[in-house]
Amino acid sequence: MMNQPKKQLKCGMVSIVGRPNVGKSTLLNKLVGEKVAIVSTVPQTTRSQIRGIYTDERGQVIFIDTPGLHVSQDKLDQFMNRSADLGARDADCVIHLVDTMDRVGPQEEEIVWRLCQLTTPVILGLNKTDMNAKYMDDYIQLWERVKGMPVTEMKNFTMIPLSGKTGFHIDELYDILFDYLPAGPALYPEDTVCDIPKKMAIADIIREKLFFILREEIPHSIGVVVEGLRAVKGNTFRIEAAVWVEKDSQKRIVIGKGGDVLKRVGTLAREELELLLEKKVYLDLFVKVRKGWRDNDSVLFDMGYEE
Repeated sequence: MMNQPKKQLKCGMVSIVGRPNVGKSTLLNKLVGEKVAIVSTVPQTTRSQIRGIYTDERGQVIFIDTPGLHVSQDKLDQFMNRSADLGARDADCVIHLVDTMDRVGPQEEEIVWRLCQLTTPVILGLNKTDMNAKYMDDYIQLWERVKGMPVTEMKNFTMIPLSGKTGFHIDELYDILFDYLPAGPALYPEDTVCDIPKKMAIADIIREKLFFILREEIPHSIGVVVEGLRAVKGNTFRIEAAVWVEKDSQKRIVIGKGGDVLKRVGTLAREELELLLEKKVYLDLFVKVRKGWRDNDSVLFDMGYEE
């Protein structure tokens, strides 16, 4: 009996794009099966391209979770927009994720217009359809209006109802992705789930806990830089991290009365960091005031927002 030919593996980059707070990070974490991106109710919490990696017998999918596209205000915002644009242009396939519980707005039309300029295959991910997807048809009609044709006639275009939270239709999404991706060998070892630099991953965890505790108070004026990371005696890591704010009044909020806010952030972050690093963690947090840091090239570079 003749041997059956070995099935050719697929491998490619998949960019997840959409306006802020539609659930991109939640979807990425569900797709990869581990927490690799900040999940927050605060918009624009994903500031850099975070790669999650999924491998099975069909091949490998490398996900780019881009920042939400939005109106540019400062250099940090401009970096986020460029990062999102480049993520879509460099990808082999794009997932345009929309929140079907939220109305279509001008930002969404801008995103669809940008995506229509590409030849990259697009999957319209209709997120939160397990809940009240009252605006689902509006997003489909938006694509039809911009493209000037029914979705059934669009080439390299697929729609799928999803839930990043529950995992609804995740397997079906992978089937579509592997159909679109090019043939090729895996780029990462099969047990790799993320290629974020360690310091950036640590900073993101700390920043997420700040968002969780502070909610809407000053989230977009907060940055985190890991200034020290070293192994100490025994199975322990010492991490020194600076929280950047723009005003003295913000510093007081981040520290809290008697240091209670910073202590709560440290406790929550340390628990997750010990799981990430598989070591005991001594976390030293302090707050620095620097007006206009979001427009400072050297500070943004230190935080990992490189050109």
